[in-house]
Amino acid sequence: MCTSLVFTGQTPYFGRNLDLEYDFGQQVVITPREFPLTFKKMPTLERHYALIGMAAVAAGWPLYAEAMNEKGLYLAGLNFPQSARYPCGPAEGIPAGPYELIPWLLGTCETVDQAVEQLRRVRLLDVPFLPDMPCAPLHWHLSDGKRTVVAEPTAEGLRLYDDPVGVLTNEPPFPFHQANLCQYQGLSPANPDNRLGAPGLSFFGQGMGGLGLPGDCSPASRYVRAAFHRWNSVCPAEEGPAVSQFFHILDSVAMVRGAVRTPEGKWDITRYACCISPAAGAYYYKTYDGGGIIGVDFSEARRQGDALICLPLESAVPPRLL
Repeated sequence: MCTSLVFTGQTPYFGRNLDLEYDFGQQVVITPREFPLTFKKMPTLERHYALIGMAAVAAGWPLYAEAMNEKGLYLAGLNFPQSARYPCGPAEGIPAGPYELIPWLLGTCETVDQAVEQLRRVRLLDVPFLPDMPCAPLHWHLSDGKRTVVAEPTAEGLRLYDDPVGVLTNEPPFPFHQANLCQYQGLSPANPDNRLGAPGLSFFGQGMGGLGLPGDCSPASRYVRAAFHRWNSVCPAEEGPAVSQFFHILDSVAMVRGAVRTPEGKWDITRYACCISPAAGAYYYKTYDGGGIIGVDFSEARRQGDALICLPLESAVPPRLL
């Protein structure tokens, strides 16, 4: 289970929580412009836009969970286990594996509009990356800071939805989350008016305008909670406070070890959270056991070259006594 979050506007930010019961070899990976992107069925991209994001590297290839390219286009894959269907898309479409979608689209597109045109022509294949690595059931969150779109491969085809909220979680499909949000339109960060006709009633605490905001870890509840905090978010425009605020919103929908147990008896936790800043050219992350926010520079020098740049995640930092 995961949550993706988008701040649009003059200074956009993108990012997500990656919720999983195991580590998958994740590390921050920069794919420079001249690293050859080889695909199962498509021609190799010898030159492309540079990418930065969290990935596992298998057989020398970056398997991104999410990434942003040098033009500020963001794409994240989130678990969609009940509804995802492969193959999906026009029979004569561009053949791509689900794991190829992030490097292919971000390697070739500058904007959401361009990526949507490619998605309308793609045929998502049920071809495993390796024999022991089947295709993950995913849907995707796509944004350039101006327009945000959700792409869902279903039995009815690859569905594309404009996303006015800037949030994506998991099942059910995106139209459900939009309809479900209608039930929470009355929530407010301010205490509500007394409309019960009893003048002696008073509030015994702040935050009662948010009564009814769901607090569990289900995808539907995380969607509503993230949407509420995103919509009511207030912070200075400077990079530091904005990034901090972004992580606080992700924290509000993070998985705490012990709260969600999988059928196999393992604990689903937020392995990492990230925030990507196109304006600063920076990828920020923090891990479940880490000591704080780490920033990775997506500099021009790192965008050049033909070899992957792999940056292992910083290990846990124990609390300090001052």
